[in-house]
Amino acid sequence: MIEAGSDFVEWLRTLPPGGIYAVVFVVAWAENVIPPIPGDLVVVIAGSFVALGTVGLVPTFALATAGSVLGFMSVFAAGRRLGAAVHDPTRLRWIPRGAVATVDTWLARWGLGVVAANRFLSGGRAVIGLLAGASGMPASPAALWSLVSALAWNGILVGGGLAVGTQWPRVMTLLATYGRIVTGVLAVAALVFGVRWWITAKRRRQNGTGRADRRQSA
Repeated sequence: MIEAGSDFVEWLRTLPPGGIYAVVFVVAWAENVIPPIPGDLVVVIAGSFVALGTVGLVPTFALATAGSVLGFMSVFAAGRRLGAAVHDPTRLRWIPRGAVATVDTWLARWGLGVVAANRFLSGGRAVIGLLAGASGMPASPAALWSLVSALAWNGILVGGGLAVGTQWPRVMTLLATYGRIVTGVLAVAALVFGVRWWITAKRRRQNGTGRADRRQSA
């Protein structure tokens, strides 16, 4: 990713400020729709351009955040429209089923908290908006908390790029490590929650069976 980013930086440097702003906005939106797009990389690079005086801090941060929120809500709207089809493994086979199972568990446990953290969840954020919409979650709170998430995450990205200037690869390495750690911790938490739910459900079934047997004996 770093090598590809170097080529991208050289191309981005040839653009006027308006062109850089447009790329930041479009990529921040599109990474929600096409997850392989490296939106975080572009925002960090734009932050480094702020340090060099090529672009302004406020428009860079504002456009990255607006693109992130609009992208999230675009996927949210798609999830709302698709509904139950999102969970059908025989349909929409481009959706990663492992991520669906994980994010479903997160949403069941934390609800809007998952939306608030979505920008920090590198392993599941690609489908969070889709599943949040499909779950029937209200759109206004989802938009608000996706904004909070985007403000926090883009603040880190732009601030990181601003702090290191042209040494943006260092920030990307740290972000990649951070994303893996956070996703791993949440995955473990989701597993623990799932196991506890299964044990509780099993005990309830056993208690129900026991009471039924006692009534029959009586």
